[in-house]
Amino acid sequence: MLVPGHWDGLRPAMPSLLLLFVAALLSSWAQLLTDANSWWSLALNPVQRPEMFIIGAQPVCSQLPGLSPGQRKLCQLYQEHMSYIGEGAKTGIRECQHQFRQRRWNCSTVDNLSVFGRVMQIGSRETAFTYAVSAAGVVNAISRACREGELSTCGCSRAARPKDLPRDWLWGGCGDNVEYGYRFAKEFVDAREREKNFAKGSEEQGRALMNLQNNEAGRRAVYKMADVSCKCHGVSGSCSLKTCWLQLAEFRKVGDRLKEKYDSAAAMRITRQGKLELTNSRFNQPSPEDLVYVDPSPDYCLRNETTGSLGTQGRLCNKTSEGTDGCELMCCGRGYDRFKSVQVERCHCRFHWCCFVRCKKCTEIVDQYVCK
Repeated sequence: MLVPGHWDGLRPAMPSLLLLFVAALLSSWAQLLTDANSWWSLALNPVQRPEMFIIGAQPVCSQLPGLSPGQRKLCQLYQEHMSYIGEGAKTGIRECQHQFRQRRWNCSTVDNLSVFGRVMQIGSRETAFTYAVSAAGVVNAISRACREGELSTCGCSRAARPKDLPRDWLWGGCGDNVEYGYRFAKEFVDAREREKNFAKGSEEQGRALMNLQNNEAGRRAVYKMADVSCKCHGVSGSCSLKTCWLQLAEFRKVGDRLKEKYDSAAAMRITRQGKLELTNSRFNQPSPEDLVYVDPSPDYCLRNETTGSLGTQGRLCNKTSEGTDGCELMCCGRGYDRFKSVQVERCHCRFHWCCFVRCKKCTEIVDQYVCK
C-alpha cells in the first residue's frame, strides 16, 4: 500500500524509467550526430579505389562516414564513383575557401566528419553557397571521370551537335560527359534530403527544400557553363579543319558565378502548404539557378560554440583596405596587432638559352596585421 510522503512503492519502477530516458537521450544524440555528418567528409577521408580492395576486407561503403542510407545504397551500386565524389567535394571545399578567403567566415574545415561544423546547421547564405559549390564539384568530377574512361557506366559526352557550329567543322572528339555528371550528382547529393519525411510546413522541411534548391543551383552552374572547345588541324597550322567537343568550364569560373548568386541570394520561409516563399514579395521569385536561404547569417565576429562560428581573432587583415578583408570589418572593431614577417620571393629572373629561367631569392621584411 502506498503511504503519502513515502516513496518505497515507486522504487521498482524507477530504474526502468531511468533506462528509458537514457536510451531516448542517447538515441536523439546519435541522430543529431548522424545528421551533423555529411558526405562532404569524403573529401577529407580518402576513398579506396575498387582495384585496391583487399579480399576479405569490409565493404568500402560500410566504412565511409557521413553517408545517408540512400547514399550508402548508391555507393554499393556505384563503388567506383565514390573516389570521384570525394574529389568533387574536395574541389568544392577548395573553391569555397578561395571565394571566402577575405571574409569573416572563410569556409574553414573543423573536423573530418561534419567538415564545417555546427555552422552548417544554420540555413544561412554561407550554407547555401557551400551546398551549391560542393554539388557543382561532384558534377565536375564525375563528368571528367567519364571522359577519361575511369567509370564503366559512362564514357564521352553524347551531346548533340550545336546548331550554330559551322558546317565544315567536325563534331567529335571526347567531350566531358556533363549530362551523366549532372544526373548522377542529382541522385547522390539529393538523396539525403529526399529520403526524409518531415511534417508539412515545418522548419525542418523548409531547410530540406533550401538544400535541394541550392544543390540544383550548383549543378546547373556547371551544366550551363560547359561550352564548345575546338582544335585546329591542317598543314603547318593552317587550321583548314576543326574538331570540336563539349568541355567543362574552369571550376574557378563556376565558383565566381556561384559567388555572384550568393551576393543576390533570396531570403525565403516555409509556408503551411510546405513550399518556400519569399519573405519580401517585392523581389523576383528565384529561378532554379539562384541560391536561397532561410536564416540570417551570424556576424562570425566571435567564437561561438552554439552557432559554430570560429570568430576572427588571429586572422590576417589588410590595414589599408575598406573592403571585407580590411582590419576594421574583419576585426569587428576590436582592433588589431602589427608584427613583422620575412617574405622570400623569386627575383632578378633571367632566361638562359636553351631553355630555362634562373632566378635569385630576395627577402623582404613586411608589416602584417592580425585581429585582436
